[in-house]
Amino acid sequence: MKKNIGTINSMVRITGGLTLLAYSTAKMAKDRPSATQLFVSMMGAQKVAEGIVHYCPLIDAAGLENTKIAK
Repeated sequence: MKKNIGTINSMVRITGGLTLLAYSTAKMAKDRPSATQLFVSMMGAQKVAEGIVHYCPLIDAAGLENTKIAK
């Protein structure tokens, strides 16, 4: 895989993903897990993974690859 998101975008994705994970984990610890909370935690984990590897499959599929973005 080649990088298709930049460093700042990557850091924003990691921060947002960890925020979603913390929120959904706290809600699931307090109450019984619902489908919405599980979905939010999976989306948060996906955003963290995208940030770590600097690759977003949706950007790749849409063809929005730009060399300025990945630097």
